[in-house]
Amino acid sequence: MPADLDRRTYDLLRLIRANEPIGSIRLVGLLQQRGYDIKGRTVRLMLSDLDEAGFTQKVPGKGRRLTEEGDAELDRGDVGGRLRQVRERIATLTSQVTYDPTEDAGELLPCTAEIARDDASEAFDALEALGASSLGPAMVAASATDGSVRLKLPSSITLDGVLLSRGIDATLTAAGLIEYRPGDDTVVRYIDTLSGEGSTIDVVSLLIEAGRTDVDAALAGDTGILIVDNREFPLTRFAESEDLAGATAANLGGVLDIRRPRESGPFPRGEPSWDFASLTYGGVGELALALLSERSLVDSWETLGEPVARTAFEPASVVRAALAEEGVEAE
Repeated sequence: MPADLDRRTYDLLRLIRANEPIGSIRLVGLLQQRGYDIKGRTVRLMLSDLDEAGFTQKVPGKGRRLTEEGDAELDRGDVGGRLRQVRERIATLTSQVTYDPTEDAGELLPCTAEIARDDASEAFDALEALGASSLGPAMVAASATDGSVRLKLPSSITLDGVLLSRGIDATLTAAGLIEYRPGDDTVVRYIDTLSGEGSTIDVVSLLIEAGRTDVDAALAGDTGILIVDNREFPLTRFAESEDLAGATAANLGGVLDIRRPRESGPFPRGEPSWDFASLTYGGVGELALALLSERSLVDSWETLGEPVARTAFEPASVVRAALAEEGVEAE
């Protein structure tokens, strides 16, 4: 049995876990309900292979159940499947970005935060402080319901869409944490890198939930801990990429560091090859999610959403005033 099981086999393992002990006849019916054109003989052969691999075992007179090894393999497979889905989503959404930083117009990708209406005032205090710092501006789109306020801010992945629209193939290579010195707007060093083979935006949620960030320190003028993505792109497109990244950060906020391979770091995993340059970017959307979480002001969040027109975003102070006119106590 190969270590890298196919999707059908993982679905079979999930069905066994959910219904154990379970017999092959019932498994055939459940798989067919999920769209598989599969016969009893095929399922029995698959179960025999899983037994041999140590992932399942027979329960006399009742069917199969998962072993500890089967549970562990299914958990590993679920993680791999989620990461593949995230990468596919990033690729799809990146291709939909029409934002042009030279015109400050088009559609960009947002992060989304849900906050309680009662926390709106404190949340906008945080966003205005972020926008006024060296990490700003903080451009916000907002909508209110009876019990909550939904905030959208530009995601770092917008920049990858900007580069792609100009034919610049930037490859996400890592995501993690950096030390940031606000006095001279400098990325000092990487202190942790959690994703190496194709960065996934899941890392943002992981780091926020773990309480690893310290955006508040940067707002206070001290060394902060920020979430960023790193991507590599062809050195032959360095000047153009530097201009586009600089304009994107100037318009939409965030922290930016761009380096040629022969320059000193910071690099997340050593210097890139001589044919590629390194671009580190932390979007104001990810910074805002981390800041709101640090202050216990966010109920839930989404790290990457469908494209939104740039015209929907305004400075936090403008959005705050508009919400106040709608009866949201954000002042």
